[in-house]
Amino acid sequence: MRLRPLLVGFGLLATAAPWRVGLRSFGPITYGMTLREARAILGDSLNPAAPGLFEGCDYVSSAAAPPGTAFMIWDSIIVRVDVDTPGVVTRSGIQVGSSEDQVRQRYPGHIRTDAHPYDGQDAHYLIYEPSARADTGFSIIFETDGGRVTRFRAGLRKAVELIEGCA
Repeated sequence: MRLRPLLVGFGLLATAAPWRVGLRSFGPITYGMTLREARAILGDSLNPAAPGLFEGCDYVSSAAAPPGTAFMIWDSIIVRVDVDTPGVVTRSGIQVGSSEDQVRQRYPGHIRTDAHPYDGQDAHYLIYEPSARADTGFSIIFETDGGRVTRFRAGLRKAVELIEGCA
């Protein structure tokens, strides 16, 4: 377990929880947080990958975050995280390489299965549908090859539903 001291809020020293993907956050970063707030927490510049390429939307990565992750930003607000590498785990224990059955078992009664829009008839989107009314503005989508998770994204529902990211 990797713990990292961070400056949080009014200059208080705190220890961050492990980098787990949740419905509302990824590690110390909360979806809806400004880029400025995230920079202060991470002590990282979080520079956009392709500034100005997509109006209002871009991706940033952080040296403090695990490899294989990127934050989507929209008008300087962090709206989602994308994960494409094994080892980055959700709070329920799912990661790239987990089986579709494991996803359904860890999120019982909350997974809707849709056909993947690009990856063939066997591939799926396993979409987490929260039951708490306060959580309905957030989502997680696990993309699979029909058997195993190949990538996933979590964050604000409207951003997570963007199939092609910023494109």
